[in-house]
Amino acid sequence: MPKGISRRWFVNTVGLILVILVVFIVVLSFTVQSYTYSNISNTLAGRMDGLLNVLKSGGLTEFVVTARTQIEAYPDKNSMELMAIDKNGHIFATSTGFEPNASQEMPDYNDALKRDDNTGTWQGKLDTGEKAMALTQVVRDQNGKIVCSIRCIVSLEKADQQIMLIVFALIIIGFLIMLFIFISGLYFIRSIVLPIRQVTVSARQIARGDFDVRIEKKKEDEIGQLCDSINDMASELSAADRMKNDFISSISHELRTPLTSIKGWAETLRAGVDDDTEERGMEVIIRESERLSGLVEDLLDFSRLQNDAMKLIMKKVDILAELDSAVFMFTDRAATEEKALHYEENISLSPICGDVDRLRQVFVNIIDNALKYTDAGGAIQISSGESDGYVCIRVRDTGCGIPAEHLQNVKKKFYKANQLVRGSGIGLALADVIVAMHCGTLEIQSVENESTTVTVSLPTIALLKKQPELAASPDLKQAMETLTV
Repeated sequence: MPKGISRRWFVNTVGLILVILVVFIVVLSFTVQSYTYSNISNTLAGRMDGLLNVLKSGGLTEFVVTARTQIEAYPDKNSMELMAIDKNGHIFATSTGFEPNASQEMPDYNDALKRDDNTGTWQGKLDTGEKAMALTQVVRDQNGKIVCSIRCIVSLEKADQQIMLIVFALIIIGFLIMLFIFISGLYFIRSIVLPIRQVTVSARQIARGDFDVRIEKKKEDEIGQLCDSINDMASELSAADRMKNDFISSISHELRTPLTSIKGWAETLRAGVDDDTEERGMEVIIRESERLSGLVEDLLDFSRLQNDAMKLIMKKVDILAELDSAVFMFTDRAATEEKALHYEENISLSPICGDVDRLRQVFVNIIDNALKYTDAGGAIQISSGESDGYVCIRVRDTGCGIPAEHLQNVKKKFYKANQLVRGSGIGLALADVIVAMHCGTLEIQSVENESTTVTVSLPTIALLKKQPELAASPDLKQAMETLTV
């Protein structure tokens, strides 16, 4: 891929390492060459000093004769060529015994004549094309006149061959390093790219609605954690999709039932009936219309919560009055359904700061759930109290209870532990959010086939004044600035 991870890795990593290796090899090659040539130059200087010591031991008057004898008999003539140059610049003796090329320039000799230390060096190519290094030492008498000059010259061809072997070895080592980096890096990149491609394919399948897709986890690393996260996401999406479908099915049934009753009674009334039947029909239509209105309100509230558009009108609230009102709404229904509704009315509770309508909605949803999940002959007990600055409302029923595996999910939107009971699955979720917006808590304790207890705890105004940091909700915090205990 033009912009894939592999390409970026190749350009950024392999390319950078390649440039570093090339620079390292070039620098090291020049260092080896410089070191080798420096050693050769030092060797020439050492040989020159030793030869001059021998030649000068016979005196300057015999220097020329001694130089010819020593140079012509020089034992290392195969590795180094020596020349003796007279005061006029003519070569009169060589260690090879051959007459030198007269046209060959001697820059080192000319340099030695000009320098105060009487030494000159040169490095370059001879007329034959051979690369060489030369060192010339001018010998002068006490008056500064030239007696003779000794020139050492050595070929650099073998040294260059050795340098090239070292450079070639460095290149081979660099190639092997690059090959190792490329192979190991390619394996590492493939261990990332291939799982990511699998994740991409699976993510696209999930995006198309296939929530049963799972990614095989091969290693316990970041990629493995990513696979776990996507698998968990798929599971959550699958569960959410099932809840959504159940919600649509449930809400459709909830809306259809009252609409069917309203339509049936409307057609009956239009056909003409007696007064008693007409009155009963109108009661059914009104009751079912109110039920439809409640469902629509729940849906609107849910939409507001999803869009963070729910605003609370906070003020000082007598929580007992709102609880009494909610309980009274269900008294007739409980009697009709043959269920006992016991309300332990408290004498007084400290005032709280809250939204009257939303708090009543919380109590209505909780009591409605208790009645729905309690069979005929069962009982619902409602009580209130105050502890540690919190007003606590408890609703306990003797219904079917909630299985342990469902208990942690019952406050989630769309979730219904029992699909056989009517309801949209958002009432308890709404209640939990509303209580949280009042900086309170909604706790559920349940024993399957025995009972369920819902406890709503709300902070009193006195506690919020004492501990203002508890008022985390913006609406509540703003309201508390104007309230008194």
